Amino acid sequence: MTTTAAPAVGSALPRVDGLDKVTGRARYAFEHTPRDALYAAPVQATIARGEVDRVDATEALRRPGVVAVVWHANAPRLAPADDAELAVLQSPRVAYRGQYVAVVLAETPHEAREAARLLHVEYTAEPHDVELRADHPKMYRPAQVNAGYATDEEHGDPDAALAAAPVVVDATYTTPAEHNNPMEPHATVAEWHSGGLVLHDSTQGASALRRTLAALFGMPPEQVRVIARHVGGGFGSKGRAHPHVVLAALAAKQVGRPVKLAVTRQQMFAVTGYRTPTVQRVRLGAEPDGRLAAIVHEAFEQSSTIAEFAEQTTVPTRMMYAAPHRRTCHRLVRLDVPTPSWMRAPGETPGMFALESAMDELAAACGVDPVELRVRNEPATDPATGLPFSSRNLVACLREGARRFGWAGRDPRPGVRREGRLLVGTGVAASTYPAYRAPSAASVTAGPDGDFVVRIAATDIGTGARTALTQIAADALGTAPGRVRLEIGDSDLPRATVAGGSMGTASWGTAVVRACHALVAELDRHAGRVPAGGLTAEADTGEEIRGQEKLARHAFGAQFAEVAVDADTGETRVRRLLGVFAAGRIINPVTARSQFLGGMTMGLSMALLEESVMDREFGDYLNHDLAQYHLAAHADVPDVQACWVAEDDPHLNPMGSKGIGEIGIVGTAAAIANAVHHATGVRVRDLPIRLERLLEHLP
Repeated sequence: MTTTAAPAVGSALPRVDGLDKVTGRARYAFEHTPRDALYAAPVQATIARGEVDRVDATEALRRPGVVAVVWHANAPRLAPADDAELAVLQSPRVAYRGQYVAVVLAETPHEAREAARLLHVEYTAEPHDVELRADHPKMYRPAQVNAGYATDEEHGDPDAALAAAPVVVDATYTTPAEHNNPMEPHATVAEWHSGGLVLHDSTQGASALRRTLAALFGMPPEQVRVIARHVGGGFGSKGRAHPHVVLAALAAKQVGRPVKLAVTRQQMFAVTGYRTPTVQRVRLGAEPDGRLAAIVHEAFEQSSTIAEFAEQTTVPTRMMYAAPHRRTCHRLVRLDVPTPSWMRAPGETPGMFALESAMDELAAACGVDPVELRVRNEPATDPATGLPFSSRNLVACLREGARRFGWAGRDPRPGVRREGRLLVGTGVAASTYPAYRAPSAASVTAGPDGDFVVRIAATDIGTGARTALTQIAADALGTAPGRVRLEIGDSDLPRATVAGGSMGTASWGTAVVRACHALVAELDRHAGRVPAGGLTAEADTGEEIRGQEKLARHAFGAQFAEVAVDADTGETRVRRLLGVFAAGRIINPVTARSQFLGGMTMGLSMALLEESVMDREFGDYLNHDLAQYHLAAHADVPDVQACWVAEDDPHLNPMGSKGIGEIGIVGTAAAIANAVHHATGVRVRDLPIRLERLLEHLP
């Protein structure tokens, strides 16, 4: 088979699903309404710890349209779950405020909500503990942290090196709980057939959700089908099963009718995960020229009493900078709170805020330019593992960013640049994120008309995965993108890893390329003739990925920020953001730029706005809606630019690409905090940078 089409990868191909989205033809999970469907209104616990004593459904069942009320006493039994968060309505125990304790099913959503309001639930409340403290007496060392990383890591003698270091930075940084708020709230439509369970769900991973639900309901995976053809954002919150999915399936099984369940924005703050708050102590020991001798980074986090989730907060510190003596560790406390989960770049986002803020403090203490400080501490190999990097272009990002940003003209003294009542400053921080791949499978069919159909259970969560995979397949087949049709978002298709960890395109793309190459070889054997029924080839990358060469694979970037702080009010505005990234081969510059800018905007929100506030008395997050949980809007991001340096890395995948969905958020908050210090001379170590955290220190 000869290649005649121009390369598609690297071109600015318009979104292949763009017309469907702007015309409303793209259907999301809750828009599927099976015949005879009921609507579910979950009932949430109003205590933070204790037990449900009694559920009185008498008044609720009298309401027009109400079909059933399900709670722990009458719910179908589930198989034991590895994640106790998914043991929905299996026990009277309440582990956190907002936990599901019942669900009302009715003919319309209005009837269901009204009946849920009338459901009478009696509790025995117990004293609760919802406050994260680094000195909490129940703080412990978990067996491992997210993504399977070791909890602690140590090289050399960091305590002795710190004691001997001429320059030492020792500071504690905190980040608050933060909640994902994708545009499309979580939703599930569950329907049982004679063949099993069918779910339309807003999920980042149809294959993974299928396995989870099959295990819970004691079924073979092939008897569960999860469909997620269009997903309106996730940011990690839809990467794993949450209680609402189980509740919908459980309710549908109980009543023998399809059930539609949409999680409200307010409910999302309890049942769909969030980023754990952190308390982080960073200690850096260095020579007067800024060269690091020791790094110690300790993180204290929270999880729920029913499930353990430990974010890998200090893991990026293990490989960022050269230092012969180092220690990183994580400690966790199980509180009466909802279970944290993934939120865009878990680990790297809060961890790099602390590390990159500390690096800025070290630069000031040594009198070294912050860009130059990072260059001086560039490692030759991965400091944690000793492995060579497949590619590492952090220095190139820092140099190019400094050039584009105009860093050379910067006066390093803090608090000296004024424009009327505005204090103006600039800051820099590094970014990083691992270049993961996970096993996936794909099939490709050639039709007699010259078109191709690519099938894989990947999920496009709004990132442009359909478009990127179309380009990858077109090049592997030697055809034009218009001849390729993609079928994704269905667990009945060849298995695919979750759309998370910035590994979707790399993982799915590898499988698609291998399947396409297999089909090309098959077509060559058939002399290019395609039978009337088409010709299909398949591939599974499990063996390839398990056998890949051991290397340190990471994307890198540099973030530059300019801020203006009102000296009278303390109001901080970001004037400019620039991100320069090294992320391998860019599949599509339009979708890539969108992902970088989206991550940077989310990082700006983290720096200045986002904060979930815990009410210690009631054990609940007070600001659980978009009126009170503040996010960056257009006026907050007037000038945001993203670009990338050329990077040829043959050790990644057939496309030579690195994930870009998450690295944009990493480092942004630190760059802004560092710019605030440069503007004002005030070091804010607790996010977000609120007015009162500046005002008391401003002249």
